Amino acid sequence: MDDQQRRRSLGEFLRSRRERLMPREAGILAGPRRRTPGLRREEVAQLSGVSVTWYTWLEQARDITVSRQVLMSLARALMLSSVERRYLFALAGLPLPERPADGGPGPALQKLVEALEPHPAYLLDANWDLVGWNRAEAGLIGDPGQLEPAERNLLWLVFMDPAMRSLLADWDGQAQDLVAQFRADARQRSGDPRFEQLTRGLREASPEFRTWWAAHDIADFGSSRRRFAHPRVGALTFDYVKLAALDAPGIKLFACMPADAGTAAKLPALQRCATDGADGVGETGGAPGAGAGADAADAAKAPDAADAADAAAPDAADSAEALTAPHA
Repeated sequence: MDDQQRRRSLGEFLRSRRERLMPREAGILAGPRRRTPGLRREEVAQLSGVSVTWYTWLEQARDITVSRQVLMSLARALMLSSVERRYLFALAGLPLPERPADGGPGPALQKLVEALEPHPAYLLDANWDLVGWNRAEAGLIGDPGQLEPAERNLLWLVFMDPAMRSLLADWDGQAQDLVAQFRADARQRSGDPRFEQLTRGLREASPEFRTWWAAHDIADFGSSRRRFAHPRVGALTFDYVKLAALDAPGIKLFACMPADAGTAAKLPALQRCATDGADGVGETGGAPGAGAGADAADAAKAPDAADAADAAAPDAADSAEALTAPHA
């Protein structure tokens, strides 16, 4: 749709939501002679902190600038659901601000990760804390459940676990790419306590991270191929797939698909490594304070293990209920 059609649809949608909302629901006393269905325009404007003229122009599809902050205020004033809020932002041509998932991934996502066996799979939260993993993932990089909650972070493992440097083929290239992806993924995380603790701790502990973080390089995640030199199974090559969960904002699911027949044949052995308690992750240095995502992994007793090396990517997450490949 062109800009004029989009503005018209936005105005019609706002008007329909305004007329649907009763004054008492918005905390407004309705007078005895009220003929307007729902709220008046001036009432929505007052509740949203904008001028009546500006809001009227918005409903009339005038060509005016709309900010994300104002849209969020309108969404709150009109008591929009999460689906309606996404629709509102789409009509305005703006990205919906990412919000961290509350309480971590739900049981359906955890079951989905388990169901992906024998393929390694794991879940990351908005700060790249590992909040779910399966047995194959544990066999690939070790069991994050054996680590302190603050250390169950993809970047922390990649930079602070010596075993990851030998596990990841081309560690330098993969680690540098992950830093660029994390910076792009964390564009809205500034000020978040866990994000600040993590990046400060990595800058202090890792010269490589400090150098690459200061470069301010940005990279998007794309389907990527990662190679591993596993100490027990040998050479492995996986293609990474990332999916998004509409009902769990901030949670990202990554699945590792064998890139060749040799890797596929080794998947049962990889699972046995987890069962046998094979080393893969461990020996990380003291990590910065744990975040909500790491605690969620404890509370949910995540499937079986998580991946840090697989960390082939940032952005996006997957839901067991509605799997949708994220938009680039």
